[in-house]
Amino acid sequence: MPARIPRLAALGSALALGLGLSACGNKQSHPTSADTEGVYVDAGAVAYQVQLSRQLNQYDVEDRSYLSGVSVPQPKPDQEWFAVFLWAKNDTHANQTTASKFDIVDTQGTKYYPIAINAQVNPFAWTPQTLKPLGIQPAPNSAASFGPTQGAELLFKLNTSVYSNRPLTLEIYAAGQPQPSTVSLDL
Repeated sequence: MPARIPRLAALGSALALGLGLSACGNKQSHPTSADTEGVYVDAGAVAYQVQLSRQLNQYDVEDRSYLSGVSVPQPKPDQEWFAVFLWAKNDTHANQTTASKFDIVDTQGTKYYPIAINAQVNPFAWTPQTLKPLGIQPAPNSAASFGPTQGAELLFKLNTSVYSNRPLTLEIYAAGQPQPSTVSLDL
């Protein structure tokens, strides 16, 4: 019976050590690539989800609000507005900054970059932010959070040739990561 006490003590110590180590990096893990929207992908320490992506019509009442704060000219006849509505969460125990660099690439390798949106005018605009542990973007109780898309907007001007060069892939570049995380977009 005396040999049993050291074994129980050793088992208890190992269990305590294991619990302590598992709590150190308590970040939910997601893939870095997704074949469809709606899947969580990790880009660095932040998880992202494409809530929705779609063509915007500047003559539609709802879509006009997504285009407010844009100072570039309207698309040419062979171009269109395209929005990606993105959600992000910091699953770590430290502050993390959301991505500031994105692009969309088609199957021909053509890259499209986000159009600047004045966030002072457009409450849906994506802006890089520092998220506290378990923080999310768009912020709860914000227009983007309560809007129909429930995501913050990245706006692109795409050539209409993209319909022949699908699928489109959103690339999310997290600081310090050698490769972007990717999401195949519905178009």
